[in-house]
Amino acid sequence: MSGLRRIRVLSEKGHRLRNPGGKASEGVTTLRDLIRIHDSPSFLMEAHDALSAAIAKRAGFKGLWASGLSISSSLGYRDANEASWSEVADVVERMAYAARTPILVDGDSGFGNFNNARLVAGRLRKRGASGICIEDKAFPKMNSFIGGRHPLADIEEFCGRLSAVKDTVPDPDFVLVARIEALIAGHGQDEALERAHAYAEAGADAILIHSRKSDPTEILAFARSWHNRLPVVIVPTKYFSTPVAEYRAAGISTVIWANHNMRAAIAAMRDICNRIIREGGIVGIEPDIAPLEELFELMAYDELAAAETRYLRPKAGNGAA
Repeated sequence: MSGLRRIRVLSEKGHRLRNPGGKASEGVTTLRDLIRIHDSPSFLMEAHDALSAAIAKRAGFKGLWASGLSISSSLGYRDANEASWSEVADVVERMAYAARTPILVDGDSGFGNFNNARLVAGRLRKRGASGICIEDKAFPKMNSFIGGRHPLADIEEFCGRLSAVKDTVPDPDFVLVARIEALIAGHGQDEALERAHAYAEAGADAILIHSRKSDPTEILAFARSWHNRLPVVIVPTKYFSTPVAEYRAAGISTVIWANHNMRAAIAAMRDICNRIIREGGIVGIEPDIAPLEELFELMAYDELAAAETRYLRPKAGNGAA
């Protein structure tokens, strides 16, 4: 049995994934729906390429986070605006095609001033993104967990970036998240709240409040003072041991698992590479890696098999008696 024929058989047994090149599934939750305040936080899972996006969608995540750190890493760059916005947009387009699920894109600081921010947002919308998150740092930015130098943008100037995005992409289904780095930069709650109120007035749809501490104390304090004027989004990379129930009690809207697919891939690839070197072959690792059939399913080879049957018609006379 040929490989494509085998995948076709798998599809007939109910294992077929949705065609990544086909129409989006009916009843897909929008990013705006996910960001809205609910009884329990929504989850956005990090993805950094088409394959990781497809895996996250298959696992059941209703929305994705196109991580700047992870996309930069997958391209061989550092998370310090070394990857261009056009390179990021290319990756997001592939993710959107593969997963057909809402994607919130990490837009760093907008890749410059208001003009860069609006260009990026407009292009991302055309490439399939459902929203953009822009952080209030000066350009170029540095990853929030590296070093202690994180200069913030002027509040009025950053509000201009937000307004430019809203004016350029008036689509009500496109979500603008304003990310506040005041706590990262050591400026405290008053500065964070002042910026949050200003960003809400400038048109932000949600506020992402970020922290590098190992406990959620300052995040929860912000949420209490903010009173959910806009939905609150968090990234608990450092305070990972906090139960989700605490976020629920605080009225947190959305939790982003921001880099875990990338970190899981690093750990798995490191382990397999080391084992092949150590064991001198692959016989021992075969039970511990995904079978080829799973890869074929994720990339919808069954759809290609069906298309071949439909479109690659035999020439007249071939096989005729």
